Amino acid sequence: MPNPRLATRYAKALLDLSIEKGQLEQVYADMQWIKAVCKSNPDFVNLLRSPIIKSDVKKKILDAVTAGKLSDLSIAFNKLITTKGRESNLPEISNAFIEAYKAEKNIHTVKLTTASQVTDATKETIINQIKKSAGFEKIELETKVNADLIGGFVLQIGDKLVDASIAYDLKTIAKQFENNDFIYKVR
Repeated sequence: MPNPRLATRYAKALLDLSIEKGQLEQVYADMQWIKAVCKSNPDFVNLLRSPIIKSDVKKKILDAVTAGKLSDLSIAFNKLITTKGRESNLPEISNAFIEAYKAEKNIHTVKLTTASQVTDATKETIINQIKKSAGFEKIELETKVNADLIGGFVLQIGDKLVDASIAYDLKTIAKQFENNDFIYKVR
């Protein structure tokens, strides 16, 4: 069962330790790798969360999967969470660590959804415009293609959303027709 408070605490502890040891970038790369493995392999996540499989078996499997791919600090951290019986929270902990890292480095994630693929020049223009208008120094742009937008874009910065898509405009016009906003209402 996901526990965001627990994940945040473990992630913060790992972040502080990695800063103290001077291995922040290595551990960040390790957590990105773990996140990618968990995202691409749901069976691995199910194995970590299974109450039937014993923790020593989970520890061996986790060691086998991560052998030679993670730094010593990340391997020690994985051993710690399996010893404490928290291996089921590894996907959430890796996500929480990545978010804590971005907060530490003042990196803002911006999500751009468009109807078709966007060129690198357009991405750079969008990043520069956001830097100028929002005052951010570091921006990480995540792009996604959704043909249902028909045209335009949807831009999400934190909890703010800018929907400049054709689909949104068409929905707005449809609501106006449903309300008969174009017909003079007579008593």
